Amino acid sequence: MGRTSTLFTAGMLALVAAALGGADAGQAAPRAAATRAVAAAATNPIQVYGAWHCSNDACTWATVRDMTDFDQKNHWLIDRGDGRPSVNLVILSFVNPLRLLNGTTDSGDTNGVPNGMNQAVVNYFTSHGIRVMLSIGGITYAGDWDTALAQNPTLLGQKAAAVATQLGVGMEIDYENSSSPNLTGLQSFITAYRAAHPYDATGADPTARLTIDVAAGDRWLVGLDQYATAHWLTTSNPVLDYANAMVPSKQPSTTTAESNWQEHLTGKSTYSPPIPPLAPAKFTGSLYIAEGSSVRPECTNFSTSLQNSTGSWLQSAAPAGAGTTPGLLGYMFWAAEMPSTRGVTTDPPNTCQGGVGVGATTYGIPIPMPALRQN
Repeated sequence: MGRTSTLFTAGMLALVAAALGGADAGQAAPRAAATRAVAAAATNPIQVYGAWHCSNDACTWATVRDMTDFDQKNHWLIDRGDGRPSVNLVILSFVNPLRLLNGTTDSGDTNGVPNGMNQAVVNYFTSHGIRVMLSIGGITYAGDWDTALAQNPTLLGQKAAAVATQLGVGMEIDYENSSSPNLTGLQSFITAYRAAHPYDATGADPTARLTIDVAAGDRWLVGLDQYATAHWLTTSNPVLDYANAMVPSKQPSTTTAESNWQEHLTGKSTYSPPIPPLAPAKFTGSLYIAEGSSVRPECTNFSTSLQNSTGSWLQSAAPAGAGTTPGLLGYMFWAAEMPSTRGVTTDPPNTCQGGVGVGATTYGIPIPMPALRQN
């Protein structure tokens, strides 16, 4: 129905839900079907459709890539088969936060940045209208996040901002401490980054794009999730652009994926402190395209993929206490090229034009990425 459908507000959805709320258990299926039908009337187009990228060495990016080989392995990202890119965002994963803080130069890094994350790789994507970001952290570097935030979080934020300026990229925070995250330190990191690159709702400045990763649902990374939702991801005073609800431990089913994402929309009022609701316009949902022993339909077969089966829900998910417009921002895919030394990759012949690429055509993914919905 296009953008005009956003006039069908969350309040109208709530009225329908209330009218149906008195139905008994025997009417559960009709009630659910009616609710889905109402929600489907209010949709927003997908704006973020991206892939994390792990290079050819399981996410270390330690080696400068031969760009002919890089193109052979990754051409599907810039060409879905008709000359148009398959995605509008690539996130190079991962930068070690402690090495970044210390400005480490060693066999795999130069001034704290992995050798392979260079201007040639960034330009490979940006020359085709694809936004590029660097991801700081990942589960392997959770302890190094703790150490860096304890030592000098402000300097870490300044160094991240300087790399963003140098390469013309945005930054993603992937801080996976589930038990005791240093939120005071992370706030200092974000404050320092924002001092150099203020929040930009227009999206025109790539260096101003600063995002954060949260768990698939609200039951892991709880402290980070609670604080980020309450303080950095509000629609009234946004500090971070949006969050990515990461992939769970294995590829979910359609209902599990939607249930996980719904937890962010609803929040957890019974937690102490509670996790408030997150606006649909402030996060993406994530799916696997590689890893494990089998080629995934999410990579090669859109018709049987989760980005197909969850697409209607994702575009129509209604606000549940935060935000005013329906629909998550979009999808992120884990992960291009070689996310693990064991299992499948997205290298030829398993490239993802048939899954991610067909999805880009099906959903009319805008390239370059437009200004994102703010409420």
